[in-house]
Amino acid sequence: MAGAEAVFFVFAVPAVVFAGVSKGGFGSGAAFASASILALVTEPGTALALMLPLLMLIDLAALKAYWGRWNLRASLLLIAGGLPGVALGAWLFSAVDADAMRVLIGAVSVGFVLWQLRGRLGLQAVAGTPLSSGAGGLAGLAVGFTSFVSHAGGPPAAVYLLSLKLRKTEYQASTVLIFWVINLAKAVPYAGLGLFTRETLMLDLLLAPFALLGAWLGVRLHHSIPERWFFALTYVLLTVTGSKLIWDGLA
Repeated sequence: MAGAEAVFFVFAVPAVVFAGVSKGGFGSGAAFASASILALVTEPGTALALMLPLLMLIDLAALKAYWGRWNLRASLLLIAGGLPGVALGAWLFSAVDADAMRVLIGAVSVGFVLWQLRGRLGLQAVAGTPLSSGAGGLAGLAVGFTSFVSHAGGPPAAVYLLSLKLRKTEYQASTVLIFWVINLAKAVPYAGLGLFTRETLMLDLLLAPFALLGAWLGVRLHHSIPERWFFALTYVLLTVTGSKLIWDGLA
């Protein structure tokens, strides 16, 4: 048993630190991968239940660092779409084809990056028109739904927010506010579905310091990396996470 616990923490500690760095500094697009890593050493449902309180702790730690620096209109639009998405995810949790949703969101994420790179590749000038409010509402719905079923709400949020060409910290602060609200909303139906157990909550207590460490590192890295490199890294993370979603869905 001790050996199994050691293997669990070998995977869990870096996964949780990674989630903290991603959410604390780089828009949370890749944070969902932490649940995927945990799913290698525990049941998928247990991995989701383990990660949610830790994600909420990271949100709270990052909120102070970015307080009031978000784009409130864009954040509220994604939250307004996200809350019904959470309810939809809770309603369809047992029946939803999560793999099909992973492929769809992954394709949108990768396609968006390619679209943004058209000008740099010399194919066509990148359009400067932000996505519409209607598209933002649909993105919010996808944020809430995919966040509920797999903690993978980061890519659809990034697609909308990046289209607005926000400044680096405005973009980051917006993601922190959005997922703080969305993750709080997810906690009640997660509890109602019986996903939280005494064991998962005890493990969360042990992993909490690593979540806070990751959030602190993420905030530090956010402020030390130039804006150009920040968005380059954000596009890389969006491509990687989108590709991972497609791979998971097809596999």
